[in-house]
Amino acid sequence: MKNEPGTTVHYPRLDEPEEYLVRIPAGEVTLEGNLHLTPDAGGIVVFAHGSGSSRHSPRNRFVARHLQEVGLATLLFDLLTSDEEFAERATGHLRFDIKLLARRLAQVTDWLRQQPQTRALKTGYFGASTGAAAALVAAAEHPRGVSAIVSRGGRPDLAGAALARVKAPTLLLVGGEDAVVIDLNKEAFEQLQVEKKLQIIPGATHLFEEPGALEEVADLARQWFEHHLAPAWRS
Repeated sequence: MKNEPGTTVHYPRLDEPEEYLVRIPAGEVTLEGNLHLTPDAGGIVVFAHGSGSSRHSPRNRFVARHLQEVGLATLLFDLLTSDEEFAERATGHLRFDIKLLARRLAQVTDWLRQQPQTRALKTGYFGASTGAAAALVAAAEHPRGVSAIVSRGGRPDLAGAALARVKAPTLLLVGGEDAVVIDLNKEAFEQLQVEKKLQIIPGATHLFEEPGALEEVADLARQWFEHHLAPAWRS
């Protein structure tokens, strides 16, 4: 992995996939992320992790690898700084601050549009847990900037009134054994006014730890993003 200092990434000629550690300004803080670029990428998927997680989430990194294999670029980044994460362990006061998380996600998306290798790419959001709510709110506030959304075991209900303003096609993925979250997703699904799908993964619990469950999540996410991000790329 190449560590590029500062807030701007200086890219070599991109003949092979490359991953960079990037530092992204977001208001008064700087967020760290892992940006994976693929040759001739036609879209980029930005991951918004959930409560108590980070860009190092093995589940999100697993999904990201599946997307990279079909030529999509990915960005996994930390919604909170290391100091905020430390304070969060004791208070839990930020993980449900959806407005803050959505604002940072939008700022990171704006940063991508300023970078030479990503500015022209269609953007998708992959949100998990409270990160899914942040993705939906950010997409509602910036409807021209997001082309597709996937939620994994998410809390889209926490997006509230923003759900009705989302313009991006949205896929909600929920474990079949995650009863409470299924109900919350069904309520949110009814409020979405866009192309949408609610897919329940049989036998899966909240973290999709059962054999084959996460693979199914990755396959469904790949299909959704390929369909909504890749048409211009494939033409």
